Amino acid sequence: MYKIAIETLGCRLNQAESAILQSRFAEKGYALTTDPLDADLFVLHTCTLTGQATSKSRRRLRWVARRNPDACVAAIGCYAQTDADALARIPGVDFVVGTAHKLRLPDIISAPVKLPEPTVINNPATKHGFEIAGTGVYPLHTRANLKIQEGCDFVCAFCIIPRARGRARSRDYRDILREARKLAAAGHRELVITGVNVGTYNDGGRTLADVVKALCDIEPLDRIRISSIEPTTIEDALLDEMAAGGKLCRYLHVPLQSGDSRTLSRMRRRYDADVYRAFMEDAVARVPGIGLGTDVMVGFPGESEAAFERSCEMVRALPFVNVHVFSFSARPRTSAYGMDQPVPAARIQRRSEYLRRLALARQHATYLERTNGVMDVLFEGTGDGGLWTGFSDSYIRVRVQSPENLSNRIARVAVKDVELDGNAERVVAVGDIRRES
Repeated sequence: MYKIAIETLGCRLNQAESAILQSRFAEKGYALTTDPLDADLFVLHTCTLTGQATSKSRRRLRWVARRNPDACVAAIGCYAQTDADALARIPGVDFVVGTAHKLRLPDIISAPVKLPEPTVINNPATKHGFEIAGTGVYPLHTRANLKIQEGCDFVCAFCIIPRARGRARSRDYRDILREARKLAAAGHRELVITGVNVGTYNDGGRTLADVVKALCDIEPLDRIRISSIEPTTIEDALLDEMAAGGKLCRYLHVPLQSGDSRTLSRMRRRYDADVYRAFMEDAVARVPGIGLGTDVMVGFPGESEAAFERSCEMVRALPFVNVHVFSFSARPRTSAYGMDQPVPAARIQRRSEYLRRLALARQHATYLERTNGVMDVLFEGTGDGGLWTGFSDSYIRVRVQSPENLSNRIARVAVKDVELDGNAERVVAVGDIRRES
């Protein structure tokens, strides 16, 4: 029996696709291992969103190829699509497979053997809808990712993903429900809807709201969560469903990128700062207790001190529970590559560090505002030392001490405090399991 190790860099969508690959390879008789040095086949699911991500992909491939020279090595995904030659030049790499064909990898690799020359498959994706063979495998995970959409037509100035994943296209509605039912039957209590631009989902007139309603009817499931979604694509029906208090989690991760309207225009975003803020404030008003998350880019070309301060002000103003701060990375073949008025690297680093501290303070303040009283928490992991961590439906991280096995259970928690966790890099609400009388 062959052994396979699959490692995943980048986004939740990559994670969903890697889980599908695990199930497909298992069907072909492969045993899964987490140790690449013990594998006959090593698959790296690459990311190309930033220069740092591509560098990390190359380093990992070299490391595995040197230390396990007999293993068949495959690089797949976005980086394999946008710069296959760079990966094919790495000694020891046998397969380079882009986004359109990576889920066919179990059929492409008939046996995990070394090749004299790497096989490169990176034909561009079609514009058609799609189905996915198999069901994702998420061992020891309470949540499972459910891919419903692929590609993006928005073409923001900084983003390489449309070139990596192609035009927007939607998964067959019935195929989504097929995998969702199997994931629920496998014991997953929460599904996370994923895609490149999930709000643009449309299969024969069925939209994201229709997918959500159908998923809510699957009885074993307790929660449906939407991953990152563009502000201009959020239907009123989704906010109504959240406000109704059903299975759809009261959480929206809506990328801001910049709080400055001029910068947003240069980025080719489809909203300005006022529109973004108005939408988020409306969501807070319509959905009591909603959790908000966002992404903020620092150092886009032309970002002045005043523009950066407007991003900071947006973070201060809105009740975020999660803020991801990242630095601009100029990607070849994007319109931002070589754009005038570049921001010096030292200034980007200084601004990023400041904004991360501000984001942590904003998160802490929001936790204090939102965590008084009792909340339902879905617990994850193994509870080492009786310490259990989970999330509320509004994505509040909660920790309790309990001798019980809380893994994959939803329990009521009386929150009593808010603390900094993980070397003071994140916030956690601390409480006790509430016993029903």
